[in-house]
Amino acid sequence: MVYRPSQAHPVFQQAMRVVSNITQSPIANVTTTIPHQYLPGLIVRIDMPLGTGMPQINQKVGTILTVPTPTTFTLDIDTTFYDPFIGSPTFPPAYAGDPQVVPIAEINDILTQATRNVLPYPAS
Repeated sequence: MVYRPSQAHPVFQQAMRVVSNITQSPIANVTTTIPHQYLPGLIVRIDMPLGTGMPQINQKVGTILTVPTPTTFTLDIDTTFYDPFIGSPTFPPAYAGDPQVVPIAEINDILTQATRNVLPYPAS
């Protein structure tokens, strides 16, 4: 068997989604602009550009707990005392980017959301 560095690890390929709302609650309810296709157990990071509100959640990592609808999910982050979510930037630059949810991992004992796995390695 030949070791190929490009095939050394399974590939995790869930897509990021634009966030249209995040509630202020003990368990954050996140809404995306299009269906996200996420499942419970997915670990995500929230990217919140300046001016879009709720700066306290920027770069926070959490695990998806439930998926009530195709465009919403709950996250194990307490946002009760965070600033309100605004969405669109409120000051220049006029476009600072969209708030995003970025999948980064999955709970290890689940592993149902990796969309491509290069294992087993080809024998050559």
